[in-house]
Amino acid sequence: MASLRAKLFNLYMKRSVKSKPLHLIDPAILRAGADDLAPKKTPRGVTCEKIVMNGISGERHSAANAEAGRAILYFHGGGYVFGSARYARGLTFDLAVKSRSDIFSVNYRLAPEHQFPAAVEDAVAAYQWLLDQGRDPASIIFSGDSAGGGLALALLLSCKERDLPMPAGAVLFSPFTDLAATGQSLVFNEQSDVMFKKVYIAEGAKRYLGEADPKSPLASPLFADHNGLPPVLTFVSRDEALYNDSTRLHEKLLIAGVDATLVEEKGLAHIWPLFCPRFPEAGRTISHAADFIVERTI
Repeated sequence: MASLRAKLFNLYMKRSVKSKPLHLIDPAILRAGADDLAPKKTPRGVTCEKIVMNGISGERHSAANAEAGRAILYFHGGGYVFGSARYARGLTFDLAVKSRSDIFSVNYRLAPEHQFPAAVEDAVAAYQWLLDQGRDPASIIFSGDSAGGGLALALLLSCKERDLPMPAGAVLFSPFTDLAATGQSLVFNEQSDVMFKKVYIAEGAKRYLGEADPKSPLASPLFADHNGLPPVLTFVSRDEALYNDSTRLHEKLLIAGVDATLVEEKGLAHIWPLFCPRFPEAGRTISHAADFIVERTI
């Protein structure tokens, strides 16, 4: 059962986010509002610096306890329209400490100014930059929340296409994997989801897709060939509209022989770890993710 603090947070989100037509709001307004969610201070034991990765801006979050070489390439959510490295700091600061890692959080280009496949191209450029820095792929994890989770998967697929070395694994938080919006949970979880209605997701995806096929594997990794991918850990809430984006992905990963783990929670908001430390479930999920990262990058 969700904690009282999580329930209060859900109520707040339902009133402040779900009540607004997100797919119709000006991207500049969405971006400013998302960045306001970020922690105001960098926590003790973490440094935050602006960086540029092959022309792509971002942030490096370094934990004082970081073990040499371990790195997380992180992609924020926001439907490919809003969000930033700053917006994701609540999650990435805590993950840096708990996983004893350096986190490279990417400000990939956003739609509608930059449509598919701009975000994928930026993800590839950022990963290539890490490799050019001498980073060992066996010590790198791809991670992301919502659209960023889908982008982390698209980057794995791009590694296959471009013959780039695979990282040690991927950690996905409520990934957005189906921009064609075919999941049944978009309908049966529309009431229980505290952030989204189906129309927000289906119409919002068009800002990024433009004229592209919504089932293109690099836009919607659910429809890709998943053979050869490294271990994948996915977290999702059973109550969110994008629930089936994770469950269907997990089934396909298993069929493809991928070492895949799906962790389902109940009564929590979409990408709840992003809101650490507002309620205890967020921190616990990040601890779980950190354990996976440490184990896979030894």
